[in-house]
Amino acid sequence: MAEHRRRDLLRATAIAAVAIGVVAQQVHRPAPAVAAPADGCPPPLGPVAVGPDDPRYADLVRRGNRRFVGAPDQVRVVGSTEQVRAAVQAGVRAGQRIAVRSGGHCFEDFVDNPQVRMVIDLSGMTGVYYDPLRSAFAVEAGATLGEVYRRLYLGWGVTLPGGSCPGVGAGGHVAGGGYGPLSRLHGLVVDHLYAVEVVTVDQSGTARTVVATRDRDDPNRELWWAHTGGGGGNFGVVTRYWFRSPGATGDDPSRLLPRPPASVLTFTVQWPWQGMDERGFARLVRNFGDWCTRHRTPGTPQARLYGELLLSRRPAGNHTLIGQVAGGADGARLLDEHVAVLGAGVGVAPVRSQEVLPWLATALRGNGDDGKQWRLKTKAGYLRRGLTDRQIAAAYHHLTRADYDNPVGSLSLNTYGGQINTVPPAATATAQRDSVIKLFYLAGWADPAEDARHLAWIREFYRDVYADTGGVPVPGDVNDGSYINYPDVDLADPAWNTSGVPWHSLYYGANYPRLQRAKARWDPQDVFRHGLSVQPG
Repeated sequence: MAEHRRRDLLRATAIAAVAIGVVAQQVHRPAPAVAAPADGCPPPLGPVAVGPDDPRYADLVRRGNRRFVGAPDQVRVVGSTEQVRAAVQAGVRAGQRIAVRSGGHCFEDFVDNPQVRMVIDLSGMTGVYYDPLRSAFAVEAGATLGEVYRRLYLGWGVTLPGGSCPGVGAGGHVAGGGYGPLSRLHGLVVDHLYAVEVVTVDQSGTARTVVATRDRDDPNRELWWAHTGGGGGNFGVVTRYWFRSPGATGDDPSRLLPRPPASVLTFTVQWPWQGMDERGFARLVRNFGDWCTRHRTPGTPQARLYGELLLSRRPAGNHTLIGQVAGGADGARLLDEHVAVLGAGVGVAPVRSQEVLPWLATALRGNGDDGKQWRLKTKAGYLRRGLTDRQIAAAYHHLTRADYDNPVGSLSLNTYGGQINTVPPAATATAQRDSVIKLFYLAGWADPAEDARHLAWIREFYRDVYADTGGVPVPGDVNDGSYINYPDVDLADPAWNTSGVPWHSLYYGANYPRLQRAKARWDPQDVFRHGLSVQPG
């Protein structure tokens, strides 16, 4: 693999980690008419039914992790909620397994599964606009994060605290919780979710469109709650979200969502493997954990700093810290202090670059490579404090193993906490509300013949980090479960999860029974399902 492509993948996957969500597979009680982006205009495209003989088919079924390429009977490209409802109804009547794609960044085969016979592609549903009837911003599920940021900011000077990969689709990103560089300041994306529009299938097999809001008197409120971290592909097909921050009032759109900083200080810091021994590696990891634990409180100057420490395999050459400091004249000082704390006792000198840029430029910059042409396996976890000494030793072992030469293997430690942790665990479906670090494990490769070797490496790495709790991040003093937008079917496999704790407790904690009740009401026939889907209660 060419060196520049390897570097692109390492950086892209580190950045995309904060944005990638389970692909959108996501109901509307009779509601007031929604203000359309352009009055009287028809849907931008669709419905289009694309089969295997259509030249468009090959592209439509190769939009995710290259380990999985689907072979559905047809792909329905849709441009409106009614087109989605019609497609779902047709699939149910034909007895077809249905899956839905928004941005295509799912790490597992939830869409590209051999049993899926119809894929509903939301490429035509990309609207982002202010809806005066709900005093909220509407975002269609096929819109990419980049377009959401661009339109919200240029139109009204506001944003959502979502991920830093602009090509990710809003559909799955939001349903799984959604976090990014501004989350330590403004919370998760779902903390600003006011309403959701979903196409569901009732007990009679009839597809219906339902709108559910966070209003306490809304009879559909539990469907809204299920989409505040319950993950995609569980309850129906999300077609539209509405966003308004809690407590925001009035009809001035510029006051209804967070305002991003005018500029950010972006940075890249690299500590070379050369000259770094196990003691220095342990100090770097421990220093990062100590900083995140010490600065977990919301409202502090340090809450403006977001960083991802990418611990790479030795053949990659360096460990890399990337991130940003949001606004403020003291950004350089905060970064200086951060880098000094992380590097103390490491034993090698870091190489650092930084640049002050307009916020929108950084939000849209992204990468030329978002990892979608690679074969990938990922895993995840949350930490309530830094990794233990034993966990750090396990990471060092697997990142330096001489019997595994792939440079594209890593563990990324991402800053978390701040405003995220001001929300009670049961207020949304996102249960992890006292973590300070989010973990992202990655193996990437190109040759299908090497699947077994690379899968074995990352599975053994993960198992050994959590050896004290049955090979998985069982919530406790240090660990706090995993993140459904980085799905990992191994957590449901007793060969790799020997903890006795079910996979759903790792993702949803005590919120799972409530999700099951929502599933039983809104998808009683289990039409929308995948390898980690919520089971009806």
